[in-house]
Amino acid sequence: MSDSRAALRYAKAILDLAVENKATDGLEKDMQNVVGTISGSAELREMLASPVINSSVKKEALLAIFKGAHKVTEGAISMLVDNKRVSMLNEVAVKYLFLNEKLKGKDVAFVTTAVPLTADLEKKILKKVEEMTGNKVTIENKIDESIVGGFVLRVGDLQYDASIANKLSNLKREFTNSL
Repeated sequence: MSDSRAALRYAKAILDLAVENKATDGLEKDMQNVVGTISGSAELREMLASPVINSSVKKEALLAIFKGAHKVTEGAISMLVDNKRVSMLNEVAVKYLFLNEKLKGKDVAFVTTAVPLTADLEKKILKKVEEMTGNKVTIENKIDESIVGGFVLRVGDLQYDASIANKLSNLKREFTNSL
């Protein structure tokens, strides 16, 4: 089973517990904190991925870092450590946030661009995506200079790739096939 599918299953289970305990808002804040903390610390990512560091040390460190978190969040951290899946904590938190937004009737549109989006362009994209999906949408802008220009838009399972890197790749494929 791929880590992505496993992370999605863990995230769904955590969301079910959050709904059951009427704690989706508290867990949303916790998961945003988890994503922000792990993304901002290379040392923490290395510790979580390290097979040398004992699981109990990882659990102790994470519970200390996220002290004051909801009991469901602490339970999720403990469960991931006990199941030797703690390295995917960040991915589980990201998937939880995505599923929680879906539950609220919101979609998250991931827009990858070579440069940051302007406020005007962001409004236009929001309007178009809301028309397409019929849901309230929030935009997450990721910067990836390797796409050269254009954009890649992903909403749920739908993806539209209008990047220059993709167009160049398609041209290269056409030239190669025509030889």
